[in-house]
Amino acid sequence: MDLVLRGDRVLIDGEVRPGSVAVDGGMIVAVGSREADYGGVDVVDIPAPAALLPGFVDTHVHVNDPGTSWEGFATATAAAAAAGITTVVDMPLDSDPVTTSVEALRVKEAAAAGHCHVDVRYWAGVVPGNGGELASLAEAGVLGFKCFLSESGNPNFAHLSPAQFVEAAQRVADLDSILLVHAESHAVLATTPGPAGGRYDTFLQSRPDEAEVDAVTLAVDAARSTGARVHIVHVSSAQTLGIIAEAKRSGLAVTAETCPHYLTFTAETVPEGATEFAACPPIRSSANREQLWAGLANATIDMVVSDHSPCAPELKGGSDFGVAFGGISSLQLGPRAVWTQSRGRGFGLSDLSRWMSANPAAMAGLDDRGSIAVGRRADLCVFDPDVSDVVRGADLLHRHGLTPYDGTTLRGGVLRTWVAGRSVYHRAEVTV
Repeated sequence: MDLVLRGDRVLIDGEVRPGSVAVDGGMIVAVGSREADYGGVDVVDIPAPAALLPGFVDTHVHVNDPGTSWEGFATATAAAAAAGITTVVDMPLDSDPVTTSVEALRVKEAAAAGHCHVDVRYWAGVVPGNGGELASLAEAGVLGFKCFLSESGNPNFAHLSPAQFVEAAQRVADLDSILLVHAESHAVLATTPGPAGGRYDTFLQSRPDEAEVDAVTLAVDAARSTGARVHIVHVSSAQTLGIIAEAKRSGLAVTAETCPHYLTFTAETVPEGATEFAACPPIRSSANREQLWAGLANATIDMVVSDHSPCAPELKGGSDFGVAFGGISSLQLGPRAVWTQSRGRGFGLSDLSRWMSANPAAMAGLDDRGSIAVGRRADLCVFDPDVSDVVRGADLLHRHGLTPYDGTTLRGGVLRTWVAGRSVYHRAEVTV
């Protein structure tokens, strides 16, 4: 065997227990007792209380490369590896060109070539007028398609009208693919006063719950009428949970995600002028946050992904929410942030792995990863649930250090990460 990992805490079949994992040719070829002798060339003993987990899968990452100075494949994937994330799926906007054609996809792939520390896959975009490109994009290897129901903030990535959205859903259904939707209603937002100045409440009021409710209703109706698989990205409003739950009960192929910042922060505690907290849709109330946690507990929400959406710091508008770019930088911190919040609510490592490994992998059709089992890729990480430290944005591996997590104490830490059996991250001060 190329690699054998053994420890007292290995996540196998949804249970943390003693075990060993044998890796050959980048794949898991055996899973057995802790004492099993596989004769590995490289034998790694996992120190307690750390646990061997499947690598995390983040299906919502804005790398913004090529064409911007906001983030890059080298920095984003280094940050991912340090978080135990072994797969990222890149979003199709905020790069130049946007990924709405095969030609643009090839430009993005060329920008990534030779710079990635973890596995990188791609979503393609659906915008008005590119419906004829979807089949060729699917053939070119994208995992599915992303669209907006409100302005994206990028003039090269226009939103779909309700009629265009239904048409796109039908095309995606015919391809047996999946349609990811930014579910905020353009019609609702167009009638809402915009944010201004340093008060967060003006930003929150500019993107009301009703915008998400209207858009999620449209998405569910389109799934019903077309048979498309529809995935609601970054759910922030708990008022949508009943709609999503009913869609699932009726057998529709609807899934949903939320993000660490919606599970961590609350509107009441955003400081004056702290535009690093600006995200679209927005961070809402503490009561709303607890309802999102309940949605995770009952599986209305399937997964948690970062929506890592960085920008150049000057685009955060100083202290003015009226001009701030809406996006939160968090890729390196996601699993730790979710663990910090989930642990105190009675959840365990198996829950964390289901939300951030197995379910995102399944949604994206990546059935060769997301769990520790024979025949899966050896995408693995060693996660210590008991360590804690204070986040310092300047120490993160993202291109820019601006993040609302700066100064926050988070629990958990990744000691080592492997992608297809290859070590891609090793915390310097720890022997594993």
